[in-house]
Amino acid sequence: MRWWKALGIAGFVGVAATGAVIARSERKRRAYTPDEIRTKLHERVAERDG
Repeated sequence: MRWWKALGIAGFVGVAATGAVIARSERKRRAYTPDEIRTKLHERVAERDG
């Protein structure tokens, strides 16, 4: 029975590690430069004042 626990823990650790890698790559992909943020904010204000 003990090997079932080890297998379950290994599976859980694998899923958690995969989630962490995906989250890290998503943060990098969504990282905007200050100029991009400024441009988006100006666009939103212009649309609102429209």
